[in-house]
Amino acid sequence: MSDRPRGNGGPEDGTPEYNWLYGKKGQQPNDADATRAVPQQPRPDETQVMPAASKDARGQQSPRPTDPPRQYRPTARPTPPPVAPAPGGSGGSGRGSGRRFGGGLRRPRIRPVRWVILLVLLYIAYLVFVPFFAWSKVHKVSWEPDGKRPDDQPGTTYLLVGSDSRAGLSAAERKKLGTGNAQGQRTDTILILHTGSGPNLLMSIPRDSIVEIPGHGTTKINAAFAYGGAKLLTRTVEQNTGIRIDDYVEIGLGGLAGVVDAVGGITICPTENMDDKLANLHVKKGCQEADGTTALGYARSRHTSNIGDIDRVKHQREVVSAVGDAVVSPWTFLNPFRYWNLLTSVPDFFAFGKGTSTVRAAMWASAMTHVNGTNGLSCVVPIADLSVRWDPTRSKQMFKYIIEDKTSDIPKSLCTPTGLPKSVTG
Repeated sequence: MSDRPRGNGGPEDGTPEYNWLYGKKGQQPNDADATRAVPQQPRPDETQVMPAASKDARGQQSPRPTDPPRQYRPTARPTPPPVAPAPGGSGGSGRGSGRRFGGGLRRPRIRPVRWVILLVLLYIAYLVFVPFFAWSKVHKVSWEPDGKRPDDQPGTTYLLVGSDSRAGLSAAERKKLGTGNAQGQRTDTILILHTGSGPNLLMSIPRDSIVEIPGHGTTKINAAFAYGGAKLLTRTVEQNTGIRIDDYVEIGLGGLAGVVDAVGGITICPTENMDDKLANLHVKKGCQEADGTTALGYARSRHTSNIGDIDRVKHQREVVSAVGDAVVSPWTFLNPFRYWNLLTSVPDFFAFGKGTSTVRAAMWASAMTHVNGTNGLSCVVPIADLSVRWDPTRSKQMFKYIIEDKTSDIPKSLCTPTGLPKSVTG
């Protein structure tokens, strides 16, 4: 081994041969100078610091670099070729076609679907809101009579009264509707609607029916309404039929016309030409469209037939059934204006008995759509003759079927369009 060079042998020695290792005396190399400095080729007898060998990912030792380290300069990545737009797309910008997903395809936007769902929910809320809004303005009538009443019975029975009161009608409206100027309150229409285990039954009680009115003797049944309003009329019906009334509905003269106009008119089918100046009615024989004024006149007229009031109650049931069909038609619920006009017309023309809930009122409205010949039974209380005296045997049979909720067992001989036996009506 060769002798060590003389001197201190450290950086303080200043020996030129070791300046490459220790630097100049009293001076430390800085990073900037080292970076800019060009490395000198070492002499053969100089000791070199070799870089440590690194291992690759497989654990193999990589070869030692022989070249001096170079300054790192990032290279630009090659620009990928543009993706061709999908057929029907919006071009190179890609706007309006949604976000990318998968192999360059675009997910369709769902904003239109969200708007449709929002609109549907808002319309459903509208359909729910309008009935409650209308119900809050409906007039409530005290109708439940005092004293002893029939016991509770199966099914539900409504008393529907068409009031002949002119209250609230202007002179022009009374002239248009042909109602006259009679004072007080009377009933042009008295109907019993029963719903239960069998088909719905809509039974007319002619207003000229001769019955006993509590406290007023024997007279026409519509006088009960004039004497004591809804309470006395309800008590009279219950006392003479034995049927317990569960709910009460009253409609004014203008109400029928207003509801018919709200649903866009109905179809009536008179069996003969009808010319009744008192009812402001002039129609030809056969099925035809009728507005509110015509429908009201058709339901009130009793001077164009030889059976008078019996024929009128038949027309009343026909009009009620036609209105019910129009009310539940899909167009009523799809047309927001028709829906609004129909529901908001209820407070102006209808009154319900106190204690009637919105659910029970809705049940009544639904039941009124199932009272025609195909969906229910429609008839007149059995009568003995055209003097409108109830048949003592047949009427009690009819009442018993209703009391026991056995409308499906009612024979056709009891449920007739005029109340007279089939052998008489033909």
